[in-house]
This record gives sequence, structure tokens and C-alpha cells, in this order.
Amino acid sequence: MLRFLYLNAFLIIHSIIMCLWGLIISTFSKDSNLVHHWCAVPWAKIFLRVCGVKVNVRGLEHINKKLPYIYISNHQSYFDIFALLSGLPVDFRFLMKQELMKIPLLGITMRKAGYMSIDRKDTRNAIRSMNSAVDNVRNGASVLIFPEGTRSEDGYVRSFKKGGFHLALKSGCDIVPIAIINSRSIVPKGSLRINKGTIALNIGKPIPVKDYSKKDIDIIIEKARGSVITLMANTNGTETWKHNHDRIL
Repeated sequence: MLRFLYLNAFLIIHSIIMCLWGLIISTFSKDSNLVHHWCAVPWAKIFLRVCGVKVNVRGLEHINKKLPYIYISNHQSYFDIFALLSGLPVDFRFLMKQELMKIPLLGITMRKAGYMSIDRKDTRNAIRSMNSAVDNVRNGASVLIFPEGTRSEDGYVRSFKKGGFHLALKSGCDIVPIAIINSRSIVPKGSLRINKGTIALNIGKPIPVKDYSKKDIDIIIEKARGSVITLMANTNGTETWKHNHDRIL
């Protein structure tokens, strides 16, 4: 309990300091890359180190760090964000739900880092957000999306929403699947503990979209979701993979 209180207090204070640092960076430079690499990434790495959480990354050889991609990942814990920022050494921007952008100080810092939000309740705003994301990709920045839309409480990879895949088709960028493993055990559901441990990021081979059109979007979605589920078997994820594989067939 004391460790939980200490770590959450540290997270709040650490986040405020890093947000202010990000705003200072953005005052002197309009380059959102600087805020991402010099604010968001250190923010994640420092907090993980304090919590005693390591991140193991496999599959970096599958990607060309100079090319933009649409990264899609399963989502089990708020520690997924820390793990991705810490372990994915590429220039990417999160596409996240609108509510996160309303958090005081954090929201404006995320915008300065080039992160984008999407309001699923407002179709016009959602279209504008998607077009903005396409522009970012065409300018060389990858986009990372949690296509389930929310965290999975039981580890089951839920159905994927179509937004990120429309983005891939519109931008012409390949989709890169990522499986996050063990983040759910770091912060178990209903627990007041933050456990030490290791989170695995398994990066899969890019899925080309150039030969697909909008009418094929369900095919692309199932292919991407199947890739994520399979990747979950590669690092202590066999039971979770079997559980999901049975459901997807």
C-alpha cells in the first residue's frame, strides 16, 4: 500500500515536471519530435525504472526506422503507454481518445508533442483528426493506435475498430502489429499494487495495404488482429494466445 501511494505520488509530480519541461521545449522549437524524444520518452523511462519495470523488445529487425508506419497494438494496462514510449525507438505519434486531451497540463503537452485525439462521438471532428493523422504520416511521422479502443481487462484481444485501418489505406502506409505482454500483471485489475516485472513488446512484420481497398478493410483488420494474437505466443503468452486463438477461429 505504501509503495502504491509513493509510486502514484511520484507519477503525479514527475508528470507535472516533465510536462513543464515539454512546454519549455515547445517554446523554443516548433518541432514536435523534440517534445516526443526529450520529454515523453524520458518521462516513461524514468517512471518504469522507479517502478522496477523492464521492457524487452523483439522484432525491431522487421521495421525500417526511416519509414512511417501505422503501428497497432493490443491494450491491457496504462503501463502500455510507458512501455511503448520506452521500447519503440522510432518517431511516432499516439492517436488517442479525446478525453485524455482534456487532462490539465498533460493535454496541452501531448498536443505539443504532436499526439492526436479522435472524438468518436463527433463525426466531423473524427474526420478532421483522421485527415490530420494522414498529413503527419505523409510528413514522415508514424502513428500508433490501440484499435480495441479501450483496455482489455481480461487479456482477451477484443475486436478492432476500423479508424486506424482507414488511416492506413488513406496514407498508403504498411501496418505494423505489436503485441504487449505482461503489462496487465504489473497493475492487476482491482489491485492497489504496482508490481515489479518485465513487459515484452513483440513487433511483427509489416502488413502491406497497397493491394487493398476500403471494401477489403475487414480482411485487413482480421489479418492484423490475428498477427497481434500470434505475437502474444512468442514471450510467455501461450495461454493468452490459445484463449484468443480459439475465439478468433
